[in-house]
Amino acid sequence: MLGWSINLFRVFGIQLAMHVSFLLLLAYVGYDGWTEGGWFGAVVNMLLVVAFFVCVVLHELGHSLTARRYGVQVPRILLMPIGGMAEFDRIPRQPRAELLITAAGPAVNFAIVAVLVVALGLPHGFPLHVEFEDSLTGVGHLLLYWNAIMGTFNLLPVFPMDGGRIFRALLARKLDYLRATYWAALIGKILAGVLACVAAVYFKNPFVTVLFIFIFFAGDAEYRLLLRREREAEHWAAWAKRLAAAQAATPPQNPDDPSPPPPPLILHGPN
Repeated sequence: MLGWSINLFRVFGIQLAMHVSFLLLLAYVGYDGWTEGGWFGAVVNMLLVVAFFVCVVLHELGHSLTARRYGVQVPRILLMPIGGMAEFDRIPRQPRAELLITAAGPAVNFAIVAVLVVALGLPHGFPLHVEFEDSLTGVGHLLLYWNAIMGTFNLLPVFPMDGGRIFRALLARKLDYLRATYWAALIGKILAGVLACVAAVYFKNPFVTVLFIFIFFAGDAEYRLLLRREREAEHWAAWAKRLAAAQAATPPQNPDDPSPPPPPLILHGPN
């Protein structure tokens, strides 16, 4: 599914790609704008979505550029209707590194909020009863509000969201990495399930409901992947230890011994 994407361009050497389902989001908001204001409404709605996702890209670049300082390769950033996803070749296991990489994303959103507050001030009724003008200032206030929501929302301790990764990094200061991931993923699944129900029943918001369902399965999948890698590493470490012990116990061959040497070992990759 993640392979159904369209490459756009590169930012700081990182490929920016768009999942094909993103076009459905643009079509939906365009149609919604068209029903209210014709073609002008459709264009305005689509431009607002594009502006929001520019902020999403900046959020992901915060993660990505910080990760590259720790030697992590970031081949691409993928945009989907539910947000963006930076693809890393690995996650550093040092708690400090993971904390900085994870916190960099929301920090970008709060930096955008700070710049817009200095330039435009806070919108009327912020943060609970916000009113937006039909002007460029209103668009700026809308971006301010979106970034405040994005930065705060991502700090929820729901693994693998940013807050969940921060929680895992804090646990990893006291527990081993796998155990810290287990607890972060477990608590994340519980919170994701509860929040999905709240979004569906109380707020009647299908978009947020689907988002938390996706997060529920993504956290579980990441833990299972790490568990499999840990077990494979333990298996091959034990195998190498047994091989070294067997070689140490084998007496050296006498050059005059006519018996043939034992056949070489054939290594079969992990299954």
